[in-house]
Amino acid sequence: MTAVRQVQVTFDCADPRALSLFWNNVLGYELPPPPPGFESWDAFSATLPEHLRNSASASQDPTGAGPRLFFQRVPEGKAAKNRVHLDVRAAPGLQGEERMAALESECERLVALGATRVERHEPGPPMSAGHLVMQDPEGNEFCLD
Repeated sequence: MTAVRQVQVTFDCADPRALSLFWNNVLGYELPPPPPGFESWDAFSATLPEHLRNSASASQDPTGAGPRLFFQRVPEGKAAKNRVHLDVRAAPGLQGEERMAALESECERLVALGATRVERHEPGPPMSAGHLVMQDPEGNEFCLD
């Protein structure tokens, strides 16, 4: 039997630090502790050559339950729709208008943080309870589910 593996979700992006801080706010995540001997990530970054500063960042679930998110700077911009995306469970267990109202409320909060609302999908068969399609500040699609 294969052992259960942990996953890390990696984002290619232009500004790793800013995108990790956005996702920290979305998910209640936090930056991992800085390397030993440094009081902060800024102090560590100051020791790096300029071209390596803000080349990567990470976000982690403080409880350890959720996957780690890793953000790496790449030179090219986003070119097409994501083939894989995150579904942020903002209304688990809710149905109908109560569910959609909870999703709309979370959408407003995330737009204030820099997200973009793309479209609303109403509840309907066979498996959709309704969701909102969003984009993070760099255009990566995700859903409020």
